[in-house]
Amino acid sequence: MKALVLIVDDEPAIRRFLRPALEENGYAVLEATTGKSALEAAVAKKPDVVLLDLSLPDQDGLDVLKRLREWSSAPVIVVSARGEETDKIAGLDRGADDYLTKPFGVEELLARIRAALRRAENAARDPEPVYEHGDLKIDLTARRVWVGKKEARLSPLQYALLAALVRRAGRVVSQKDLLKELWPDGGSTPEALRILVHQTRHRIEKEPVRPKHLKTEPAVGYRLEAPE
Repeated sequence: MKALVLIVDDEPAIRRFLRPALEENGYAVLEATTGKSALEAAVAKKPDVVLLDLSLPDQDGLDVLKRLREWSSAPVIVVSARGEETDKIAGLDRGADDYLTKPFGVEELLARIRAALRRAENAARDPEPVYEHGDLKIDLTARRVWVGKKEARLSPLQYALLAALVRRAGRVVSQKDLLKELWPDGGSTPEALRILVHQTRHRIEKEPVRPKHLKTEPAVGYRLEAPE
């Protein structure tokens, strides 16, 4: 069965651009032009992926995202001309799986959709306690990390950072969420998080200045590449 993509955008030109591109690549397409109709379509049709614009005529797309996340775990990719750092952080904090700024290329969008569907499929299965990507292996059950055949020695905080990212592998995790998870009592800063990421890279990356596993999304957060 074809995966169903819900396009939420009030611009006819965008919908005319997206629909044929998605249909030509094997997706079924549903359209909504307002926040209200988007929520109604999501309830009735249960799309596999939602492409959500933030500038809707009846309400802010962030409010639509918040409502969706109250009951739906379907991947949401924000597709918006609002490319400010604050918008990206707000979208990720509200539960978006990804954020794509207009204008964008079809191939990039398709790649983001494929990645979102893979993550959703993996999340629907029983959780896999072992993460593997390239030469990096992380066993959350045994609390051990290997780079190639050599076990990496990490501090408890470095391990906690990797564990937090493994649980959301392939997704961008905002600085705010990581600070809250790693320092639940507060008292830390984005600078402390950057230092922790720097230290952890030196433990798990062959070339820390060109990381293959632990990636930075500038001004937004960090991402551990999706497992292979």
